Amino acid sequence: MKLLLVCLLFFASLVFSQSVVGTERNRNLRTLDNLPMLLDYHRHTVGESLQFFTYPRRNVSFVRDFTDKERNALVYYADSIGTGNDAHRFAIAASPVLGLDYRGGEAIGDTIWPGVDGGLYLRGYADSLDFDLDARIYAEKHSAEKPKSFDGEVFDVQTEEGNAGADYVSYARYRAHLGLNYAWVRVSLARDVLHWGPGYYNNLTFNQFALPYNMVNVDITFGPLHVYSVYGDLRVNSWSYSPDNLNDRNLYAHRYELALGDFTVGMSEIQILYNENKPWLFVPVVPLFIEKGNYSERVNNGALAFDMNYRLLNAVRLYGEFFLDDMESPMAVYENEYSNNRWAAMLGMQAGFDTHVGKRLLQLGTIAEIARVEPYTYCHYDSARAQMAHLGKPLGNPNGPNSLAVDWTLYGQLNLSGLSNVFVGLHQKWLWKGTDEGSSIDDPYKTVPKRFVHNAPLHYSLLPMLSYRGSHVAVMGEYGFFDDKYVNVRIAFMM
Repeated sequence: MKLLLVCLLFFASLVFSQSVVGTERNRNLRTLDNLPMLLDYHRHTVGESLQFFTYPRRNVSFVRDFTDKERNALVYYADSIGTGNDAHRFAIAASPVLGLDYRGGEAIGDTIWPGVDGGLYLRGYADSLDFDLDARIYAEKHSAEKPKSFDGEVFDVQTEEGNAGADYVSYARYRAHLGLNYAWVRVSLARDVLHWGPGYYNNLTFNQFALPYNMVNVDITFGPLHVYSVYGDLRVNSWSYSPDNLNDRNLYAHRYELALGDFTVGMSEIQILYNENKPWLFVPVVPLFIEKGNYSERVNNGALAFDMNYRLLNAVRLYGEFFLDDMESPMAVYENEYSNNRWAAMLGMQAGFDTHVGKRLLQLGTIAEIARVEPYTYCHYDSARAQMAHLGKPLGNPNGPNSLAVDWTLYGQLNLSGLSNVFVGLHQKWLWKGTDEGSSIDDPYKTVPKRFVHNAPLHYSLLPMLSYRGSHVAVMGEYGFFDDKYVNVRIAFMM
C-alpha cells in the first residue's frame, strides 16, 4: 500500500511543459493532453487576461516554473555557472514517450493495427535560450493493399520480401522549438504549424489542421500590442519525394494584434513566392499587401485578413474573420459573380462555464463556427506553384476552396486529483464541398463566372470523444458516425 501511495504521489507531481503555447497535434505526436488548445480557448472565454490568438507563441512561465514542473521527470538536471548575479542557469529534462493506436473505418479506407510509436520529449533552457523537441518513430500494420499516409506526410512501406521481416509502414516525425528571449521579443526556429485568429476549427489564414513546416519567427509584445513575423519553408507537391519539391515555395507572413480588455482586433497578411525569395519581406513593418505589387504576379500570391473577438461577461466569446485573397473592386466583391473576387469569411461563438464538483474543477462549454470559402481561394496560376498550401493541404481553412462548413462541439472536462482529468466531447460537422472548377487548391486560377457549392451534397459527421489523462498515462478514443465512419483509439505513456 505504501509503494502504491509513493507511486501515486510521484506521478501526481509530473507536469510536462513546453517553451511555447502551441497548436494541437491532431494527426500524430500526440502526448497525454487531449485538445489542449480547446481548453486554452476556454480559459480565454471565462478568464480576464488579455486575449491573444497567435499560436505558437512564447510561454512566459516556462523558465520560471521549470524546476517545479520538471524535477521529477525521468531525466532532470539543473545547474549554474558562476555565482550570485553573474550566475548563468541552465536545466534540461527528458521523458520517454510510448503510444499504441488503433485506427479504422470507411473514412480512411484502411485499418491500422497495431500502430506503435516511441520517442523522446526533451525540453530545457540556458539563460535566455529555451527549447523543446518531441521526436518519434512510428511502425504501423495496414490492412489496405496500397497503404496511404494517415497524417499526409512521407512514409516508407516495408515488405517481408524486401528483407524487412514483415509487411508494415514506418516513418519518423518531430516538432521542435528553439527560442532566444528578451524582455519584449522572442526569436525562434521551429517545426510546427501556425494558427492565427480567434477561431478553433475554421481559421482562414493559418489553421492548426495544416501539416507542419519549418519556420523562423519573431514574436514581439508591447503590452496590449502583439506583432508576429514568420518565414516558412513549404513543399510544393503532396508527395514529399516528388521532383516538384526541388522547387522552392517560400512563405512570409505578419500578424498584428491589439488586445484591449475584452476586445481583440487582429490583422494577418501572407505572401508566398515560388522559386523566388525576398528576405526583406520578413521585416515586421513591411506591409506585404503593398509590397506584393513590386514582384512578378506570376510567381507570388498574397492575401490579407481581419479578425475580431469580443468576450462578454467572462462567459461568451463572439468572433469573426474576413479573408481577402483577391478582388477586382469592392463593388465586384459585393456582386460576387466572377472568380477574380476570391474571399472567405468565418463567424463563431464559444461559451464556457467553470464550476466545482466537490473540490474538483468542472469546465463546461460549447463552440460553434460557420465558414464560407469562395471558389479559387488559396489557388494560383497553372504555370506557377504559389498556392497557399503545404504538401497539398491548405495553410488556412482545412475544407479548402468552394466550401461551406458548420462545426459545433459540446465539451466538458472534470479535473481529478493531481493532473488527472476526464474529457468528454461531441463534435458535429455539416460540410458542403463544391465539385466545379475552383474547388481544389491545385486548380489553376482563371477568370470565369463562379458557382458556390453548386449542387454540392451535404456531408454530415457526428464524433463523440472520450479521454482520460493521468500523470503518466492517457487513454483517448473517438468514433465517427454517418458520413465519416471511423474509430480512433490511443493509449499513451510518458514519464
